[in-house]
Amino acid sequence: MTDNDQAAAAAETPREFAIQRIYIKDLSFEAPNVPQIFNSEWKPESNLNLNSESKQVGEDSYEVILSVTVTTKVDGKVAFLVEAQQAGIFRLVGFPEKEKGHMLGSYCPNTLFPYLREVITDLVTKGSFPQLVLTPVNFDALYAQHLAEKTAKEQADSSPTTH
Repeated sequence: MTDNDQAAAAAETPREFAIQRIYIKDLSFEAPNVPQIFNSEWKPESNLNLNSESKQVGEDSYEVILSVTVTTKVDGKVAFLVEAQQAGIFRLVGFPEKEKGHMLGSYCPNTLFPYLREVITDLVTKGSFPQLVLTPVNFDALYAQHLAEKTAKEQADSSPTTH
């Protein structure tokens, strides 16, 4: 099938996007220096690590997992550590591979992020710490960066080496 044939077939196939389920896949909260940390002046230093991954779980169904780890320290001591995986099952029908990649790598994580942000905020507050609200994330930019890095790596791997 040529590229034109694939484009024509994709144009004929109606596209369908549906959220089938959104759920917490994994959740952990640790506050190893409580209650002593409450006596420290609250000048937190936070480190955030965000990641997403996807896999096919059925015909036209994909699980997307948005993972975050937040480590907050005060005076060099860990005040709290939160690890969370917010996941969803999404149905994608009729999307060409390139657009499906964008949906799974950007659109679906963007859909999951508000749920993840709420989980983190609630968990930190229930640990008796000041509210932590994650700032918005530009998943389109992160996905574009991922594609650029992947392309650069593929080009580097396929470059002839000289000795």
